[in-house]
Amino acid sequence: MKKVPTPDKTRCEDVAALLGLPLQRTVKAIAVVHDEVFHLLLLRGDHDLNEIKTQKLPGLDPFRFATEAEIVRHLGCKPGYIGPVRVALSIRIIADRSVAAMSDFVCGANDEGFHLTGVNFGRDLPEPALVADIRNVQRGDPSPDGTGTVEIVRGIEVGHIFQLRTKYSEAMKATFLDDQGKERAFEMGCYGIGVTRIVGAAIEQGHDDRGIVWPDPIAPFRLAIVPLGYRRSETVRKHADELYARLQAAGVEVLLDDRDERPGVLLADVELIGIPHRVVIGDRGLKDGTIEYQRRSDTAPTSVPAADAAAFLEQRLCARS
Repeated sequence: MKKVPTPDKTRCEDVAALLGLPLQRTVKAIAVVHDEVFHLLLLRGDHDLNEIKTQKLPGLDPFRFATEAEIVRHLGCKPGYIGPVRVALSIRIIADRSVAAMSDFVCGANDEGFHLTGVNFGRDLPEPALVADIRNVQRGDPSPDGTGTVEIVRGIEVGHIFQLRTKYSEAMKATFLDDQGKERAFEMGCYGIGVTRIVGAAIEQGHDDRGIVWPDPIAPFRLAIVPLGYRRSETVRKHADELYARLQAAGVEVLLDDRDERPGVLLADVELIGIPHRVVIGDRGLKDGTIEYQRRSDTAPTSVPAADAAAFLEQRLCARS
């Protein structure tokens, strides 16, 4: 064990960089208090404390983080340089499992501006009073089933559970006889999928830089008809109205955007609200006898003969209903 100067290096990352060592060779000490009893929690430098795991340990439910004054009183040093070596026997030391397996590690020297290198349990300090799992899981940790490694991914909470206790069972007089033959109300709970949560989850999973990309089954409309110049061109208006009426009759949920806006605004708004299918009708395309069809997720539109547009869309949309 050796005491080395580490001026102004209070973080494990900075100490490791100064000494040219992997962060995994460092140990950080976290001072906590339970019922006015001072404890030191030891974690590997690249790990983070899991407070929920920690508070379930014997003698730490509940615990709080020690104040700077308490740390100075018990260890004679300000935070940033504290460690488990040569501390009072009354201080309970709890080590994470990964720390208990370490040797020749680096920790604070309980002397401002200094750390200790080459520290070992059993020689330089007693074995920990308790060894437990007190850290957060990390990517790359062994999986619980032993078949691979852990990956950290985001989850979405869609379901919910409510503990109803005996509120409704008492009202319904739903009871049972316990092992003493006494009548008692059932404990109740309920669970299910949150309808409004599905909306948020769908948007989070289905979007791009232009807006929402709704899946067909929950989209507010299946198809948007975007006529360019609806109020200025009788031809455009006639084709849009006829297509709208026919698809409505076929049971397709259709939005007809008849606003007097520029084409860029009309198209951007349809993408923003995420309607899965879009038809664009304009004078230029109608002169060639075509309209444009595009799925929200497509990168480019498809030209469709205007005369066949209704049948094309009925086949494509009604088959998905």
